[in-house]
Amino acid sequence: MHYDLFNGDADGILSLHQLRLANPKDSHLVTGLKREVRLLERIKTGVDDSVTVLDISLDRNRTGLMRVLQSGARVVYFDHHYAGEIPESDCLTPYIDTHANICTGLLVDRHLDGAYRDWAVSAAFGDNLFASAHAAAKRLDLTSRQLEQLEMLGTLVNYNGYGETEDDLYFQPVDLYRLIQPHRNPFSFIEEECAFQVLLQGYQDDIEQVSQYKPYQKDARSIVYRLPDAAWARRVSGVWGNIIARQNPDFASVILREQAQGGLKVSMRAPLNQKRDADTICRQFEGGGGRAAAAGIGHLPEKDLGTFMHLIHSTYR
Repeated sequence: MHYDLFNGDADGILSLHQLRLANPKDSHLVTGLKREVRLLERIKTGVDDSVTVLDISLDRNRTGLMRVLQSGARVVYFDHHYAGEIPESDCLTPYIDTHANICTGLLVDRHLDGAYRDWAVSAAFGDNLFASAHAAAKRLDLTSRQLEQLEMLGTLVNYNGYGETEDDLYFQPVDLYRLIQPHRNPFSFIEEECAFQVLLQGYQDDIEQVSQYKPYQKDARSIVYRLPDAAWARRVSGVWGNIIARQNPDFASVILREQAQGGLKVSMRAPLNQKRDADTICRQFEGGGGRAAAAGIGHLPEKDLGTFMHLIHSTYR
């Protein structure tokens, strides 16, 4: 058995797509909502099995990874999130780079020597790495229109991964991957699959909703939005955080989304001019994690919001 485990966002989906275009393989697909990252806990492996892991934190999956390695299964691991100590094992081949300007799609692109770089560019746009996306795109013969299409595709696939439950999403991530799978280049997907238009309309509707909100708080170091517990807010929180970060490159950008059980879900972006320590801040709270430039917290009690904001103010000066 071969397993492909991948984040349900643009970076995870488009990373796997690049790999399987280059090396088609029958596999058992394991993914979920963007914040469902402990995917290695879901599989049972033996000595003859193999696993490819894409765009989920090794540190958050350490227990599951060690169990899989101890079973004798071979693991190839591509990721750019905080990893902690990487286990030494003859069964593990890690491609891990936590630099703030890299994403998993670009790591796969590096591994494949740019064979499917247009998909990697779209993955980088989806992860809000616009400078990296443009740098990679310079090596392609793209029109300005095509570059805009890759940007929108990455944005929409990323947008589709956000939600509290699968009912919030327009497409389950595994279904969206399967819709993308037959297409060797992004432009045929954009032009031929109705899924692109479905996501575009949903995205535009949700952006119109969130654009009516004013900042909940803004000071010298951060800009904060607080959104209600509504399906549209659950879907749009990540991409809205990316937009606010690009519009305010000197500020840490925080999207707080109220939760039905009380407390807040946090989506945070480090200032684009200081792409560091977002993961360090969020990992100080239970369920927090991410990468240097962008991170989140699954559940932040209201009483801890002041502590969280204090950490932001003391980190970015």
